[in-house]
Amino acid sequence: MVPTTPAGRMLLVAAGICGGLGVAAAARASHMADDNLGIAANFLLLHAPVLIGLSLMAASRLAAIAGVVLAIGVALFAGDLAMRAFAGTALFPMAAPIGGTTLIIGWVLVTATGLWGRGR
Repeated sequence: MVPTTPAGRMLLVAAGICGGLGVAAAARASHMADDNLGIAANFLLLHAPVLIGLSLMAASRLAAIAGVVLAIGVALFAGDLAMRAFAGTALFPMAAPIGGTTLIIGWVLVTATGLWGRGR
């Protein structure tokens, strides 16, 4: 089943990017022996299937919002850890904590989708 809404397609693209980057980061982390990059890979790979699931539910506005919030959160969190691994510096000050907090909010929205989300 392919998502039919623009939000659903956007979330599916985000899932593909997360999955691809997650595999690449995991491979690179195994050669670098870098914990930050390994954690970033885990977060990317963990959230890719979640974004796929939310893309299929994107007719629910709440599910679409949850997916966007999760995608932003994982980009900030994993992006900061990857930046530290490759460049030795943060993406920007507080990027990982902001990304982690955003991920928590996204998961709360996933919960809310299960409790109250409806299709359009």
